[in-house]
Amino acid sequence: MDIAALSIELSQMKVARDSSISILKIAMDTGKTQMNDMIKIIEETAKIMERSITPHLGGNVDVRI
Repeated sequence: MDIAALSIELSQMKVARDSSISILKIAMDTGKTQMNDMIKIIEETAKIMERSITPHLGGNVDVRI
């Protein structure tokens, strides 16, 4: 194999590797965003459920000085 062909092949492999890494980074960012959204929804649902079970607790705060 000559050097020119080897150089082209290595360059193509580098492009393929770099594009794969970019796609994985995008997938990881998307997964992180979805996880954070799910955590927010679960926290909000837990608060709503707690209020429906004990609606008289946690709604008011008495502050005295």
